[in-house]
Amino acid sequence: MTAPIMKFGRSDKAKLSTIQTERQAFLKSQRSHGLTGSVTAPGDKSISHRSLIFGALAEGVTAIQGLLEGEDVLATAQAMRQLGAKVRREDNDLWHVAGCGARGLQSPEKPIDFGNSGTGARLIIGALAPYALTAELTGDASLSKRPMGRVLDPLRKMGVTTDPSAQNHLPLTLTGQETLSPLSYTLPVPSAQVKSALLLAGLNIAGTTEIIEPEPTRDHTENMIRAFGGDLSVTENKDGHRVITLQGPLHLKASDVCVPGDPSSAAFPIVAALLTPGSDVTVKNVLLNPLRSGLYKTLQEMGADITFQNIREEAGEQVADLRARASTLQAVDVPADRAPSMIDEYPILAIAAATAQGRTMMRGLKELRVKESDRLDAMARGLEACGVTVEEGEDWLAVTGAHALPGGAKIASYMDHRIAMSFLTLGLISDAPITVDGADMIATSFPSYRETMRALGADIEPTQP
Repeated sequence: MTAPIMKFGRSDKAKLSTIQTERQAFLKSQRSHGLTGSVTAPGDKSISHRSLIFGALAEGVTAIQGLLEGEDVLATAQAMRQLGAKVRREDNDLWHVAGCGARGLQSPEKPIDFGNSGTGARLIIGALAPYALTAELTGDASLSKRPMGRVLDPLRKMGVTTDPSAQNHLPLTLTGQETLSPLSYTLPVPSAQVKSALLLAGLNIAGTTEIIEPEPTRDHTENMIRAFGGDLSVTENKDGHRVITLQGPLHLKASDVCVPGDPSSAAFPIVAALLTPGSDVTVKNVLLNPLRSGLYKTLQEMGADITFQNIREEAGEQVADLRARASTLQAVDVPADRAPSMIDEYPILAIAAATAQGRTMMRGLKELRVKESDRLDAMARGLEACGVTVEEGEDWLAVTGAHALPGGAKIASYMDHRIAMSFLTLGLISDAPITVDGADMIATSFPSYRETMRALGADIEPTQP
C-alpha cells in the first residue's frame, strides 16, 4: 500500500496556494491498531534547500529530482528567483535551476519572505554576504523570534553590515561586501546552519575560510560543494575537532541532484509503527547519513525492531528502506554528544520514551530552545498534559515511561511542525484522543503527512478547537 501522492501543476506558487487552502488548523489523533504498508519519505529538507541554493550559485542548469515541496523549501525556491536564478518545476516533478554563475546574484526588487524557514534564511544570508547588494529579509511571526545573531556575528567580522534596528532578528536589511575578509571560526554551538552559511560566504571570498567544529554536524554542504565541482578539505586537529577548510573563490558548475528521503520526516511513521500494537511499516528511500541517523541508533538501543533494507548509494549519500515493527521499548540514557546527529528528532524520541520501561534521559539539548519553538519546554508541557512524568532542565529532558497513557489533551504546537506531528503520534496509542493546534505548520516539512499516515491506518482527522 502506497501513500497518495499530491499532484500539482507547473507552478510551485500554485502548489503553495493549494497547501494553504487544504491545510487544517486543528488535527485530532486517536487510538489506532496495526499500522501496515509501505510509504516513501518526503525529500530531505536540508538537501532540498541546499540543492536550490547551489544550483542558483552555479554556472549551468541543475536538475533536481525528489525535491521536498513543502512551504519552507518553496520559500527558498522563490528567494533564489528573486536573486536572479531561473527556477522552474516541470510536470514530471523534476525541477530545473538555471544558475547565475560566479558573482551573478542580483539585488532583489522587493523583500525576500522566508516564511517559517530558518534554514533558508540563515543559509541565504551567508550566500549573499560576499555580494555588493542590499536585501531586505523577512519571515513569519515564528521565524522573526528566532536568533540570527549566530550567523550574523561572524559575518559582521568579515565585513557584512545590517541595519542597527534588526537586533539579530528578522526583519532585517543586509548589505553585503565584495571584499570580505576570510575567517577562521570555531563554532560556539554545534550548528550545521551556521557552518553552512560561512562556507557559502567563503565560496566567493578570496582566501582561506576555516570552520572548526568541536562537535560534528550534518555535512550536506561539504558534500554538495564537492558535487558542484568545488574543493575543500576536512581534517582533524590536535584537539580531535573537525576542521573544514575552503580556499576561495570557487567557481561552481551545475550538477544534477537526486534528493533522498528525509530521516527526520521518516521518523514519524517509523515511531508510530514501533508504538502501535500489530504494526509493520516500511518507509522507503530514507537518507542514512551517519551525521543524521542518531535517532535510529537510539531506538535500536531501546529495543526497537528496525531493519535497514536495500542499502544503496544515491547522489553521494547512503539511503535505505526502513522496516519498523511494533516493539517493547526500554529506557536509555542518550549521550549529549549524539545530539547534533538527531537534534530535530528529540520531540518524537520523547514520545517513544513515554512508552518505554524506565526513565529515559536526554542530554545536550540546549539547541532545542531556539528551534521553531522552545521545543524542550513545548515537549515537557505537552507530555505533562497527557499524563506523562517529565523532568526538564536547561539542556536536558527526562521522560518516565508509562503503561497507561491517558491522553485527552489539547496541545499547543507553538507553530512548530515537529511538535504537532509528535503529539499526533502519541494520540495513536493514548486512551483518549489528542488534539493539536497549529497543525497547518506541518506543511512546512511534510505536506502529505496526514494522507501518508492515514494510508497506513492511522486515525488522524481534522477537528474543531
